[in-house]
Amino acid sequence: MRVGVLTGGRDCPGLNAVVRAVVRKGVQEYGYDFVGFVDGWRGPLEGDTVPLDIPAVRGTLPRGGTLLGTSRTHPLEHPDGVRRIRDNLAKLEVEALITIGGRDTLGTAAVLAQDHGLPCVAVPKTIDNDLHGTDRTVGFDTAVGVATAAIDRLHTTAESHKRVLVVEVMGGETGWIAVHSGLAGGANAILIPEQPFDVDQVCAWVTSRFRASYAPIVVVADGAVPRDGRPVLTPVAGPASGVRLSGVGEWLAREIEHRTGKEARTTVLGHVQRGGSPSPFDRWLATRFGLHAVDAVHDGDFGTMVALRGTDIVRVPITAAAAGPKTVDPALYDEVSVFFG
Repeated sequence: MRVGVLTGGRDCPGLNAVVRAVVRKGVQEYGYDFVGFVDGWRGPLEGDTVPLDIPAVRGTLPRGGTLLGTSRTHPLEHPDGVRRIRDNLAKLEVEALITIGGRDTLGTAAVLAQDHGLPCVAVPKTIDNDLHGTDRTVGFDTAVGVATAAIDRLHTTAESHKRVLVVEVMGGETGWIAVHSGLAGGANAILIPEQPFDVDQVCAWVTSRFRASYAPIVVVADGAVPRDGRPVLTPVAGPASGVRLSGVGEWLAREIEHRTGKEARTTVLGHVQRGGSPSPFDRWLATRFGLHAVDAVHDGDFGTMVALRGTDIVRVPITAAAAGPKTVDPALYDEVSVFFG
């Protein structure tokens, strides 16, 4: 059997570890051949591939990014996208496709598998941890570690200057990174998209913290929204023109400074949360996902996604991952709010 592999959507640490595990087990135990599709769904859409064998994945376990490249190509937006993918898979004699991605990538895989009968198996990855069906996604633990380390460093400079430091983390429509890193880093307020925030309440927490002779750290997810407001967006110029989630940290810092009279500065962590070497947990999770994904191919269990449940790797329908974002439970947010202020 020849198996195709692609990594789609935004990059994250641990992608190469998935590919490595897929190839190692697929070659050694099942005798499969592999082909890597370049730049996510653009690869099968245009028939763009690279050789993928054991020498190609050797030494890639600790490497960030993706050796296959990635893009946010949406083949279903092309009128003949499904036909082109089907034709290219047939031409390349690819009998199964392992798709490693987030909601958009796996949403496409779900449609191709369920509506068009393409033999897809999915692996969940995203630093946002917003996929249903799995407790954790590849890349999330590393992003939380990066954000927590940054918060730890910012505490000392905040104390030295007696200023408010606002830390903007990624997360899109969800606040998983903010909640986990904010709690682990000892933040004095954590603001997430699932819970619209009151600026006056945030300022009250800040003031309370200063009364206790501590400089506050406010962690805010890039998709967090002020009460009775709307998401703060930043214009993007160039080929990817439009707007993107970013700017709420700077906006909030200005509001805090204006309302409290305390100096406030912003640190936007941005893409450092995506880059660099994956954490030990992400290497472990990515490797197990890869091993189980190639087992699903061997079993002919297409239309499924490998997922983490507790400490077990299970299979769930790919459609589970495409069913809207997995958001932070209000009970979890209430649980950590005891540390605010």
